Amino acid sequence: MKKSPNFKIQRLGKPTVSSPIAPGYFMSDSRRVLYDPHLHQDSPQTVKDAPLSIEVAGPRKTIYFDPAHTKAAIVTCGGMSPGINDVIRAVVMGLYYRYGIKKVMGIRYGFQGLVPKYGHEPVTLTPDMVKDIHSLGGSILSSSRGSQDITTIVDTLCEMNIDIFFCVGGDGTMRAAGRITEEIGKRNIKMGVIGIPKTIDNDLNLIDKTFGFDTAISIVVNAIQCAHVEAKGAPMGIGLVKIMGRESGHIVLNAALAQNDVNFALIPEVPFDLEGKNGLFAALEKRLFERKHAVILVAEGAGQDLCTGSGQKQTDASGNRRLGNIGIYLKEKIEEYFKEKKMEINLKYIDPSYTIRSVPANASDSIYCELLGQFAVHAGMAGKTDLVVGLFKGEYVHLPLKSVASRKKVNTKGNLWMRVLEATGQPASMKNER
Repeated sequence: MKKSPNFKIQRLGKPTVSSPIAPGYFMSDSRRVLYDPHLHQDSPQTVKDAPLSIEVAGPRKTIYFDPAHTKAAIVTCGGMSPGINDVIRAVVMGLYYRYGIKKVMGIRYGFQGLVPKYGHEPVTLTPDMVKDIHSLGGSILSSSRGSQDITTIVDTLCEMNIDIFFCVGGDGTMRAAGRITEEIGKRNIKMGVIGIPKTIDNDLNLIDKTFGFDTAISIVVNAIQCAHVEAKGAPMGIGLVKIMGRESGHIVLNAALAQNDVNFALIPEVPFDLEGKNGLFAALEKRLFERKHAVILVAEGAGQDLCTGSGQKQTDASGNRRLGNIGIYLKEKIEEYFKEKKMEINLKYIDPSYTIRSVPANASDSIYCELLGQFAVHAGMAGKTDLVVGLFKGEYVHLPLKSVASRKKVNTKGNLWMRVLEATGQPASMKNER
């Protein structure tokens, strides 16, 4: 029998301080969202047979930390994503104006900023300093990849007298935040650790949507439009666009639906062959003969069994699988294939990945980031710890760090993939029988 997930949220202690927030809207710990709202036989349940549920986020009437004596810090880790500065701004503004906390530190260059040997001095964050940063891309605190010594990180946080530590990052950051929480617990320190999920690929487990995803889709749509114009502008034109998606194809699929000019959507979850009667080349050749142009959208993690060299280093500094460049590989192989067939094609290759990561958030993501930052502040002040604030089934909730520190894949039997197949017209499978 499959074990039910544990959504219990840890607390540093009993909240006894009256919230300084003006009376009106407060959330109770008893307010819950059902984990599985659908009625079917294998819906997870608790030992008491009550439906499994998740705690809803929001301000609490009674809080744990006394604002007059509270100091917070925020760190941003991993790759860039639209909206990081919006989150930093929301956390600082929420702490300052909702709770009256004047001591907020920004940790520079990710977790390196908490390891003295790197020499990255923290910066004091004030409302005046962050008031306009939402109009900027990237992170004003900068970032870094790679693991750091957890003991040293906690030593530094203690030396800084930090009470609440906000960590902005993806699955690797959430795992590190979990280890930091464990080390804090071993020392019996009353310090809260709150995660704010960041991955432009939108592939964190249980999270409906991560910030930056909406902005990424809007920029990818522009790249698809350009690729389509280029493809139609020459005989047998091919527009090939490579975008983000290390382990999952959420951006590719949503962008393909948002801009119905894509003819082939290639994602990590669906392997494909190049050669053979069912391979990509045959399908692409058929498309060119029928319509005289084609647009291919490929995720960076797709087709890695084809393009990753045996002598390549296996992982990067963060422990992520090191990827081959599927975009360049496809470009070269497609050109070779049609050259051997003595067919003239006009292929244009576009890779807007770093451009997408570096732009400011659009309006939708800015609103989302503001809410994530605010809810993170409320959770921290209430004395909750070892959690992520995120959107789950349309509600802002508290989820244990461990529950989200893994990647969610595209369901290739689900509605999203079926809709993309209908929109692109590509074969359901481009694998040959073995």
